[in-house]
This record gives sequence, C-alpha cells and structure tokens, in this order.
Amino acid sequence: MSRASSRLLATTRTHTHISSPSNYHYVRPFSQTCLRQEEVKRPASLLDRLPRSSPTPQSTGPPRPGSADSMAALQRILAHDTVARARNQPTARDQQQGEETKGREDWGPPDEPFHFHIFAHRHNSHVTVTKPNRNAIISMSTGNIGFKKSKRGTYDAAYQLLSYVIDKLHQGNWHNNINAMEVVLRGFGHGREAAVKVLLGTEGRTLRDKIVKVSDATRLKFGGTRSRKPRRLG
Repeated sequence: MSRASSRLLATTRTHTHISSPSNYHYVRPFSQTCLRQEEVKRPASLLDRLPRSSPTPQSTGPPRPGSADSMAALQRILAHDTVARARNQPTARDQQQGEETKGREDWGPPDEPFHFHIFAHRHNSHVTVTKPNRNAIISMSTGNIGFKKSKRGTYDAAYQLLSYVIDKLHQGNWHNNINAMEVVLRGFGHGREAAVKVLLGTEGRTLRDKIVKVSDATRLKFGGTRSRKPRRLG
C-alpha cells in the first residue's frame, strides 16, 4: 500500500472511544407502548380501615370472645374454659350469660316451669298463664273477646280464646322466654277439649315443644255439703 493511500485511510477512519461501563447510558428501546405511569392509589379497603390492635397486658380474668387476634383469643378462651371446668368454676360463657340476665326480672326458681291454666266449666272458659313464681302474665275469659251470655260456654268461644291468648304470648316474645311449661286443666266444659285442640294444632306450634307436664286440677268432693236440687224443666 502506498503512502498516499494509507493517509487517505487514516483520515476517513473514525476514532472510536470506549468508555468505562460507568459512562454507559441505557436508553429504553423503541416500543409502541407508552411508559407506565405511577399507579393510582386505590381507596382503602374495609380491612385497612379496621383499627390495628395494640398489644395490651394480659388481664387476670377470662378473655373476652370477640377481642383482637381472634386465633390467640380463641385459644386463650378454650384454655381458660378447660381450667375453669376442671376447678368447677364458671366458664367465660357462663359469666357472659350471667351479665345478660343480671338486670332481668326474677321469675322464681329456675327448675319451676311456667303454668298454662285452663278453667273450663259449662258456662264459661278462663285461661291464665303464670310465671314460675305464680305471677300472672295474661288472664282472660271468653267475655273479654266479645262473647256474651250463653255463647260464652260454647266450643267456638273457647277455641278463639285459646288462640287469642297464644297470639298475645307470641307478640310479647314469651315463646322465646318460656323453656318449660305445665298445662293445668280444670273442669269438664267445652274449653277443655278446645285447649287440647289448640295446643296440638297450628296455633300451638310455638309452645307445644315446651310442655313438660299436663295435670288435672279438677276439684272433687268427698262427701262435702249437699248439692243443689237439680233443675227440672216441664
């Protein structure tokens, strides 16, 4: 190669400069997609809004169900209940039920049932529902629901009376408070058969399962005073 041609080649070559790796600038390759923008903040979910529980010192009493750290609280409740049963002490549930029933009215002995009295004679029918301490909840007769004179002793009047009394007990939420009930029958009027039909029918479905005892309180004479002369017609 001549000296002129070598000079020409030297002037046409571009001097390349290799820089250190720290001087490289990485350029995003060309793409049809736009750059990803900063993600929009989503609104806080319901779980994020819940207050975070701070660690509190463990109390000496039984842990409350429904407190923070559900699994840890459940384990503590089960452990405490196991120890309480072993020591013959009230469990956490017993204490909670005791607090709920503390302000409730005293209805008498817990083993005494409610009483459903039906007094049925030939002229009328009377129904009285009492608490275990014998205080009356409701007491009605066929005259209170609109029957007059001789119609008060009919089967229809007694049936409507029993249905009305049970409906009143249902409205007062007594079907949830009554856990045991004793049915007391007295007399041999039409109301006796009507009471059995109502309690075994659709109207008595809320109280039928609560009946634990059926008794008869009809008064019988052993000697006694002389009866009235029977009425003779014609």
